[in-house]
Amino acid sequence: MSAALLELRGLRVSFGGHPVVHGLDLSLAPGEKLALVGESGSGKSVTALSLLGLAQGARVEGQALWRTHDQPERDLLRLSPPALRAVRGAEIAMIFQEPMTALNPLYTVGDQIAEVFQEKQGLSLANGLKLAIEMLAKVGIDEPARRAKAYPHQLSGGQRQRAMIAMALACKPKLLLADEPTTALDASLRIQILQLLDDLRAELNMAVLLITHDLHLVRRFAHRLAVMERGHLVEQGPVADVFANPQHAYTQRLLASQPQRDAALDALPAAPAEPLMHGRAVAVHYAVPRPGMAGWFKSGRFTAVNGVDCTLSAGRTLAVVGESGSGKSTLALAALGLLPFDGDLALAGGHWKAPRAEQLALRRRVQVVFQDPFSSLSPRLTVAELVGEGLAVHQPQMALPKRTQRVRDALAEVGLTESEFPRLLDRYPHEFSGGQRQRLAIARALIVQPQMLVLDEPTSALDVTIQQQVLQLLVRLQLQRGLAYLLITHDVAVVAAMAHHVIVMRHGQVVETGPVNQVLNAPANDYTRELLAASGLAAA
Repeated sequence: MSAALLELRGLRVSFGGHPVVHGLDLSLAPGEKLALVGESGSGKSVTALSLLGLAQGARVEGQALWRTHDQPERDLLRLSPPALRAVRGAEIAMIFQEPMTALNPLYTVGDQIAEVFQEKQGLSLANGLKLAIEMLAKVGIDEPARRAKAYPHQLSGGQRQRAMIAMALACKPKLLLADEPTTALDASLRIQILQLLDDLRAELNMAVLLITHDLHLVRRFAHRLAVMERGHLVEQGPVADVFANPQHAYTQRLLASQPQRDAALDALPAAPAEPLMHGRAVAVHYAVPRPGMAGWFKSGRFTAVNGVDCTLSAGRTLAVVGESGSGKSTLALAALGLLPFDGDLALAGGHWKAPRAEQLALRRRVQVVFQDPFSSLSPRLTVAELVGEGLAVHQPQMALPKRTQRVRDALAEVGLTESEFPRLLDRYPHEFSGGQRQRLAIARALIVQPQMLVLDEPTSALDVTIQQQVLQLLVRLQLQRGLAYLLITHDVAVVAAMAHHVIVMRHGQVVETGPVNQVLNAPANDYTRELLAASGLAAA
C-alpha cells in the first residue's frame, strides 16, 4: 500500500444526507490500469468526481492520499481550493463521457487545448497553440494544424474524443480518470481509443482509472477490476481472476447480462411474400463547399449512401451495422422521410414522395426510438403529454379520458405502472433512470400502433443489465405485435440477439448482406471480420 500512487481510505460521499458511496477502500499504483465498473447509480462516477472536488453539493469524507515522488503525501480531500486547482489537469486529469458536451462549442479545439498550457504552464497563446497542434498529432488526428482551427461540431465523434484526450494529457498527468470514454463510439474505434490510452500510459508511466460498464473493454484493457454496487465495493482483483471466477452475486449477474437471443425469434413462420419495406438503389447526397473560386458558383456533392438495396418484412428485424460515417444513420433518416433520397423506397404501404396528407398517415405507421431518450424527450412535458402526443397529432378527435387511458395502457405494456411509480403521468423525464426513460420512448412510439420501428442505437448508452431488459422488451413486443424493426447499431452483440437479416455498410456502400447466422458465423468480407473481431465475437 505504501507504493500506491492513490489510496482511498473509507471514502464516503453523500448528497443532502443521503449516502451514495459507503466507505470505499481502493488503491492505484503508478502505471496501473484499474477498471471501476457497476450500473448507473453505483457511485463509480461520483467517486472519481469527488477526488477533484467536482461533485457539486456533495459531502465527501474519508481520505484520498495522493503520493508523488516530487512532493510529500497529500490528502486530496483536505486541500485548499487553490491547491486542488493546481492538481487538476497538471497531476490528475479527467476525460468525460460525452466530448460534445464537455468541449466548449464557442471555441476552436486548438484554443481549448492551448488554454491548458496557458493556465498550467503560463505559456503564451501562440506557444500554447503550437503545443496544442503537437498534442493533436500525438493522439493520431490527421492534419492537426487544420483540425486545431475546427470547432467541436466540425469533428467526428472519434476525433472529438481524441481532442479530449489531448487536452487531458497536455500536462502529462500522473493519473487519468477516464469516465466512460468510449461509450458512444463504434467497436473498432473503441479499441483504437483504448490502444491510444495504453500507449500514452506506457510512455508517461501514467495510471488510468477507467470507469465503464463495457465488460468487453475491461477484459481487453485493465490490469485490475473493482466492482461497485449501490455505493459499496463488492469485489476486486486481477481482471482474469474476476472474469474466470467471480465471487460476488452482483459480479456474476453483471457478467451474465450480455445480450441473449430469444429462441422464439428463430421459430417464426415464413415471412409474408410482400415486404413491409423495400428499397432499391437508395442514395443520399449532401451539398458540400468546393475549394477555391469554383465554390462561389457551384457546390460539390458528397454521397453518404450509395445505391443500397434493402428488404424488411413484418415481424422481422433488419440490422444495419458499420462504423461512424458508414451511412447507416443516414439510411435510417431516409427511411423516416427526414432526408431527401434518390432511388425507390416503399414502406408500410406508402412512400415519402407522396402528397403531404399521405405522408402524415405514413408517419403513424413508421415510428422511431432514438439512442438517448434524455435528449429526445422534451424536459418540459409530463409523461402524459410526451406519450400522448402522437395521439394528439394522429387522432385529434379522441376524447381526453380515452387518450389518458391509452397512455396508461402503453406505459403498462413497457413495464411502467402507477402502482410502482406514483404520479406517473405527472412526472417529467428527469425523474426516471436511463432504462426507464428508454421505456418511455418506446411507449411514445407504440401508442399510435405502428407497423415498423426504426431503432437508432436503442441500448448503447445503457448499462449491461438494463440493456438486456430493454432488448427483452423489444423482442417481446415484436413477437406480440408482429412489429418490423430497422435496427441501426454498432454493437454486434445486439445484432446477434435481435436481428434476422444484416446489412454491413462502409463508406456509404453495402459490403455484405445476408441472414444473421451467415454474416456473423461465416463472414465473407474482410471488413465484416474486422468488426466482429473488434466486438470480441470472432478472431480477425
